Amino acid sequence: MKLTGREIVLGVTGGIAAYKSAEIVSRLRKLGANVHVIMTKNATQFITPLTMETMSNNPVVVDTFDRPATWEVEHIALAKRAEVFVIAPATANIMAKMVCGIADDMLSTTVLATKAPVLLAPAMNVGMWTAQVTQENAATLKKRGVQFVGPDAGFQACGDIGSGRMSEPVDIVEAICGILCPKLDMEGLRVMVTAGGTRERLDPVRYLGNDSSGKMGFAIAAAAKARGAEVTLVCGHTTAKQPEGIPTVRVESTCDLYDAVTTRAPEMDVIIQAAAPADYRFANPSQQKMKKEAGKPLIFELVENPDIAAAVGAAKKPGQTLVGFAAETENLLDNARRKLDKKNLDMIVANDVSKPGAGFNVDTNIATLITRDGLTDCPLQRKAELAETILDKVMELRKA
Repeated sequence: MKLTGREIVLGVTGGIAAYKSAEIVSRLRKLGANVHVIMTKNATQFITPLTMETMSNNPVVVDTFDRPATWEVEHIALAKRAEVFVIAPATANIMAKMVCGIADDMLSTTVLATKAPVLLAPAMNVGMWTAQVTQENAATLKKRGVQFVGPDAGFQACGDIGSGRMSEPVDIVEAICGILCPKLDMEGLRVMVTAGGTRERLDPVRYLGNDSSGKMGFAIAAAAKARGAEVTLVCGHTTAKQPEGIPTVRVESTCDLYDAVTTRAPEMDVIIQAAAPADYRFANPSQQKMKKEAGKPLIFELVENPDIAAAVGAAKKPGQTLVGFAAETENLLDNARRKLDKKNLDMIVANDVSKPGAGFNVDTNIATLITRDGLTDCPLQRKAELAETILDKVMELRKA
């Protein structure tokens, strides 16, 4: 994607994640964008204005009362120039100021004056992010049309683990591109995406399941929505952050997923089954917690679950596009091709979940997209990138 000549204002606030802002500028510049940086005074304690000036090739504004090289009312000039206004990192403090309309420095003054789309990349300690007031402020800003990317969860500079990490620069730039150059090639299409794993109960406290986090399905659903589709998300157990603004049906077992998918399938134009349903369930689940008997083995009988993809494929309507997933640990392409034919799919996304960086519970994936016309190799990449590639291929298939 090219951003040649596009005008972007980047606000940088005082958080440890400010060092990542230089990479955001670098990536935007490589795409051809013209980037103007506004830093708070606290931000200059983490990264210097000289660094940001060098990366952006533009003067960096810090003080509201600095005299510009050419006479303009600087905060109004930048507010008007911006095609998108990004704040990364966005601290709890700047979010609170924006909610209240406080304009006591160059950044808060300029963002208050802008009419451009505003994108925030929050970055703060998990306790600050999960605080009730911060969550209320975030909700208020979203209601006003402010867009968010992140925050992510993980290890934080203070040593805590949890939500509050600023999203990676590549994801922030991708969100900027989505605002400036939306691809709306899926407008008018009804798309159903399945995500996450199913659970088969042995008793009220134990179950048979898998490690699926839902990240791949969520990425596809979010990408389809951004491209204009009317998306329905059907998901089992997930640990990833669910995309906002998408109607969602929650299920537990594979039979639940089967019912939810097959009843909605006839209304859909595109069905992408990224969920990881359990192939078997317990024949005789207990209604009470099972107790162990010392020295005696516990033997279960498993029965096969219905094949959801095969059922959808058997009832496929003219004009529908069906996409399945094949998570394998051996004979990847052969096994995937058999599923493609057996389940009457238009495309199958094959990935070897034993490879580092691929499969369950990670942000990246390695895949091969298989259609009846050939293969498309997708090397290690973020799941959000793979989601776009999958949808690109879906649209190619629909035009063929």
